[in-house]
Amino acid sequence: MMNEQETINASDAISEVTQGHRSGYVAVVGKPNVGKSTLVNALVGHKVAIVSPKPQTTRRRIMGILTREDAQVIFVDTPGIHDPKHALNKYMMHEVENALSDCDAILFVVDVSTPPDESDQRVAQRIRKMPQPKIMALNKADLIDPLNVVEYTRLYHELFGSEDSMLTSGVDVRVENLNELTAMLVAQLLEGPEFYPPEQYTDQPEKILAAELIREQALHFLEQEVPHAVAVSVDEYALRPNNTTYISATIYVERDSQKGILIGRSGQMLKRIGMESRREIERILGNKVYLELWVKVREAWRRDEGAVNELLGSSV
Repeated sequence: MMNEQETINASDAISEVTQGHRSGYVAVVGKPNVGKSTLVNALVGHKVAIVSPKPQTTRRRIMGILTREDAQVIFVDTPGIHDPKHALNKYMMHEVENALSDCDAILFVVDVSTPPDESDQRVAQRIRKMPQPKIMALNKADLIDPLNVVEYTRLYHELFGSEDSMLTSGVDVRVENLNELTAMLVAQLLEGPEFYPPEQYTDQPEKILAAELIREQALHFLEQEVPHAVAVSVDEYALRPNNTTYISATIYVERDSQKGILIGRSGQMLKRIGMESRREIERILGNKVYLELWVKVREAWRRDEGAVNELLGSSV
């Protein structure tokens, strides 16, 4: 993680490159809900992206940095590729395009427990046009029926146009497979320096991560349309003298009815979200957290380009 005052750019990279040391950016792309974020967390060895079973959990590019003696791989987790229908979706697809245009290699993630569908085909057609080297992660291998492994793998290889792939799982972690996938990606990168200090595993300031962890709990506890209408803005973030991190955050929804559901009877749902968010933030930060949550309505914010930029920017 990065503190609020820290900034790092390519000019800060170590100028002297050890012979044989490789580095580069790997865009992690695929349709929604194929386990991209869970896989990135497993590859990096730290939680850098929130996860949930709901599609379109990831809304922006998120970097996860893996540093080894021989390489530094910067994974760029991206929103699931889909047809944009309103301002939020367009913002998300812009994040994908930026990741693809700036990357050194592409990791195409698919859900191998089911055969390819039209969404997989659209993503494959998009990335096959890209000039960067590409590897496919046949993800969610822990869920596939053994009788379908050969057939589904063949179908995805045909779709991808290559057999450069690895069976993976970010939940039932097969360490040898993840290590082999990393080795395959490193082999595609050019020699280069470390762009980030070895101890840093994400480019996200703690304030951003706190906002995302709060949204993760809202996704976990809320059902139907409500969680997709949620945005979180951290309004105040400060370390107090007793080594407690004080966080004040606002959860935005689009309608009064959603606000009522989020707060819950006698405030119980909001308390539940706040309690679990605080526990997860404490686990990541390693110190005590005092968390205050507020709920406000911002009507139809997902359809308003200005509101999308403001709310996602405020949580960033």
